[in-house]
Amino acid sequence: MKTFEQIIKSNASLIKKVVDFDASIDKLLPLDFTVSNTELTDEILDNTDFFSAWVNQKLKTNNAIYGIGGYNEHRTIYSRSVHFDTAEEPRRLHLGVDIWAPAETPVYNFFDATVHSFANNNNFGDYGATIILAYEIEGFKFNALYGHLSLASLKDLEEGKFIPAGKSFATLGVKEENGNWPPHLHFQIIEDMGGLKGDFPGVCKFSERDKYLANCPNPNLVLDCSLK
Repeated sequence: MKTFEQIIKSNASLIKKVVDFDASIDKLLPLDFTVSNTELTDEILDNTDFFSAWVNQKLKTNNAIYGIGGYNEHRTIYSRSVHFDTAEEPRRLHLGVDIWAPAETPVYNFFDATVHSFANNNNFGDYGATIILAYEIEGFKFNALYGHLSLASLKDLEEGKFIPAGKSFATLGVKEENGNWPPHLHFQIIEDMGGLKGDFPGVCKFSERDKYLANCPNPNLVLDCSLK
């Protein structure tokens, strides 16, 4: 059977956008949230408004429409929330890609899909409004999790609902709706949901890195197609 990477590459011409982007004029800014980013002080991370202002200033200074990055990144920013702490080892390894943009930014479906599940994961530091779509390409089945959405994005959804490729089906949420983060999209590919609905870990323990990355392949494979 083909891998996720092979499936996406062989169907690259059919992959639609995830966010509005014109590669001829728009710029993406890679954002680093590892320990090497010494600009992100505890004072900034402990205050969502300060954190948002930091992201917005970075985008403005670099004339970028979106900030992007995070897959397989060992992040220090999760120390801001006990949601990512466990007794034996904190969760710090990011399993998706983040696209940092203003609240209400439209989110599009990149390929024909159905609604797998959805939920409002309303914990500090969690996803907030979350939609998981189920895909099948050339017989290969997988899911994509879209997190930190607006609560309005969950309206009129039902499991099994068809979402066509190219459709705007959600928008980014404000901090009060997105788990208390600066507005952004958490975009994650998940091959096996393990029976979960409306939620799936977007951050894992570093000791479980190989297991989770095998089940959550690189979302940049989709974005590399959709942002061209």
